[in-house]
Amino acid sequence: MPEVDGRGRAGGRSPVSVTRRTVLIGLGATALTGTATGAYAVGIEPMRLTVTRYRLHPKGPWPDGLTLRIVALADIHACEPWMSAARIAGIVAAANALKGDVTVLLGDYVSGMNLVTRYVDAAEWGPVLGRLQAPLGVYAILGNHDWWEDRSAQARGSGPTIAGEALRRNGIRVLQNEALPLAVRGHEVWLAGLGDQIAFVPSARKRGHPRTGVDDLPGTLAQIPEGAPAILLAHEPDIFPQVPARIALTLSGHTHGGQVRLFGYAPVVPSRYKNRFAYGHVREQADLIVSGGLGMSIAPVRFGIPPEIVVIDLGEAGTTTSRDMQ
Repeated sequence: MPEVDGRGRAGGRSPVSVTRRTVLIGLGATALTGTATGAYAVGIEPMRLTVTRYRLHPKGPWPDGLTLRIVALADIHACEPWMSAARIAGIVAAANALKGDVTVLLGDYVSGMNLVTRYVDAAEWGPVLGRLQAPLGVYAILGNHDWWEDRSAQARGSGPTIAGEALRRNGIRVLQNEALPLAVRGHEVWLAGLGDQIAFVPSARKRGHPRTGVDDLPGTLAQIPEGAPAILLAHEPDIFPQVPARIALTLSGHTHGGQVRLFGYAPVVPSRYKNRFAYGHVREQADLIVSGGLGMSIAPVRFGIPPEIVVIDLGEAGTTTSRDMQ
């Protein structure tokens, strides 16, 4: 999420009167007054778990008759009491039960807020995520908080990050501007992971690092043979207008669906495109699915957008969406 203080922690300030921070903290304050809406948004909805399913025949290149089930987890934000290691273990078990061909993690494993009773260390959540299983493998990208909360990486202006190393140690392949082929029932499907687009906080850039992010979309896509079916993992969905039509599907997180969502609309979204890429399936030059994520940042509030595991049956006839409770 795009506001941080000089330490790289979620925080900061904004010159405008209404920000995502003020919306979320305002709803949290409402909860403390004991109103039913606020109490639900802080104490009930954040602890739910839903599975959102998409059946999608991509607009981009895809082999006739080939189906691929993708299970996607985004924005875990490990911390207590909201996202303990035990709760992550339950999410992992639920994800494994969905029997994906491949499982992908879309970034932001570390906490993004100060309203916690305890931060859950990478040494705790890493082995839990290492229990994820899928026949074609488990793959991950990093999110902005995985960079922002890593002061050593910020000081260096480069990786490795603590989060990335924790994933690797536990058998999860981390993709940063890298593409690789998956053998899917006689076909080759490419999976690409983009480096984070806002990896460096302003204070790190002032120390001499010239870039905001570590992303390299042209270099990543150049690794994919022309005409090959491909899936792109990109933590922030703002890159999507630059993704060419030859990419069958882009998967993103980061927005949390706005974290407060009323009648399908999020008042404030951490994206320059606002509600255009806030949540769900978007079809433009290609297909994008944005997960509402599992955890929270800025404030422990969710309203109208419960935590979700996303399942995509890619290559299925038609385009449908459904949601069920776990």
